[in-house]
Amino acid sequence: MVLDTAATRFQDVLSQGNTSPVTSYKKIQGWSSDQNKWNEKLYPFWQEGDPRWKDCWKGGRVTAKLDSDSPALVGSNVTFVVTLQLPRCQIEDNDGNIAYRRNCTRDPPGSMDQQFYVYNWTEWTDNCGWENCTGNHSHNVFPDGRPFPHHPGWGRRNFVYVFHTFGQYYQTTGRSSAKVSVNTANITLGEHRMAVSIYRRGYSGFVPIVRAKTVYLVTDKIPIFVSMFQKHDRNISDSIFIKDSPITFDVKIHDPSYYLNNSAISYKWNFGDGSGLFVASGSSTSHTYTLQGNFTLNLTVQAIIPVPCKPVTPTAPPPTSAVTTGPSSDSDSSPTVESVEDNPDGGCHIYRNGYYGSSIDVVEGILEVNIIQMTSIQTTESQAENSLVEFVVTCQGSLPTDVCTVVSDPTCQVSKRMVCDPIVVTDECLLTIRRAFEEPGTYCINITLGDDTSQALASALISVNGAASSGTTEGVFIFLGLLAVFATIGAFVLYKRYKQYKPIERSAEQAEKQEGFTAYFSTFKAIFSPNSTERNPLLKSKPGIV
Repeated sequence: MVLDTAATRFQDVLSQGNTSPVTSYKKIQGWSSDQNKWNEKLYPFWQEGDPRWKDCWKGGRVTAKLDSDSPALVGSNVTFVVTLQLPRCQIEDNDGNIAYRRNCTRDPPGSMDQQFYVYNWTEWTDNCGWENCTGNHSHNVFPDGRPFPHHPGWGRRNFVYVFHTFGQYYQTTGRSSAKVSVNTANITLGEHRMAVSIYRRGYSGFVPIVRAKTVYLVTDKIPIFVSMFQKHDRNISDSIFIKDSPITFDVKIHDPSYYLNNSAISYKWNFGDGSGLFVASGSSTSHTYTLQGNFTLNLTVQAIIPVPCKPVTPTAPPPTSAVTTGPSSDSDSSPTVESVEDNPDGGCHIYRNGYYGSSIDVVEGILEVNIIQMTSIQTTESQAENSLVEFVVTCQGSLPTDVCTVVSDPTCQVSKRMVCDPIVVTDECLLTIRRAFEEPGTYCINITLGDDTSQALASALISVNGAASSGTTEGVFIFLGLLAVFATIGAFVLYKRYKQYKPIERSAEQAEKQEGFTAYFSTFKAIFSPNSTERNPLLKSKPGIV
């Protein structure tokens, strides 16, 4: 057989600058060698910079986005999706036709007939059936001469996608997007390139419109990702966590093709604090660090994957000569047997591991916030426009650097006022917070104390009477509980730190069940008015008041 050296091969068209041929490879199931001949007459090949690219599509240049779900564990499938991005004012309709919007401006034409021009790709099949459209003049074959698959709706697939990787190609028809999956059992480990060339149907052939490529990774290590959550932590992205508060570790295995579905998976944890090795069968676990410091977290995920057993084939001993020139060895003449490792149920399996490591800093944090006293403040008649309440708050753990108060409706869902201030606590965490209420009613109060790494809050539901009440009444308050709830990142916004604040929720029905808890307050000038004095909250006559 004489090979036509002048013939255009798939490798010549699809390599996109990589001219080195792949001379040795394992065959990918369903793919063909790129040494096959390419029909350049039906599928012309244009180099980059060819001026014909500018005229290959009416209305602008088409681009393509090629994505994959890489990395892929060897033996699993890796999937590629290519999507055409049509020029502005162009769409693909339900019949696979491309609709061009005429005079594409903000002001549409008066007539719908003038608004769209539709290119009917399937016009060439209107006068012939499948059997009559297989002649040499009908372009319903791939670049290697194989006919298009005959399935319902084949005439609406007006694009030809030719994928190329690892010295092999795969060709398919499609609409404005296409997807292909590749089994990686016969692909070597490491990074590889996937390229795709896309052709559109023309009058007497196919026209190249765009090329795209991407890099994918095949690995023998299980791809894993670990997310860490601690409800006491203020910022989970900084790898700084709070002592004496559990951290939840959640392991995500990247296995989009479900290759490990039938595998036995174990998780081996070493938290780096001397607590030893912990083995779990679930993907989620928690751990509490009781000491401050820097710790190295290590995780090993092991999967026992069932696979078909290989036949046990004895290897024949090497042939012996009638004349020997030296002593023979027992190992040379004894047959060798290929061994396989069996599961307890008699099947065969292989091992795959995945590894994760991270450095964790554990620090002291604010562990608890308590509201120990709430009192109404008596004011002069000239200030008797609002009711003023004084909250005495304590905390445990590290000393706070800021305080934030949110006044909400009785359901704790609709925020009405939020005031945040920096504070300086040098010795004992004990401070007094004054807040004003413009109108009588029931309010949900959330008080948050925070530092650089943590924050905790306490919440209460109070009922406030108007300024016309007796000036010497006492107040009793409804507590939701003295909660030590540390917010997650993004759960709170502190005014000074641009963080979101989210109050504890409590329904109004729960508040109504509490009996005999009503607070009466005298009045004071509105702190929440535009002339609020709360922007200067430290009162000289009573140190520690906010």
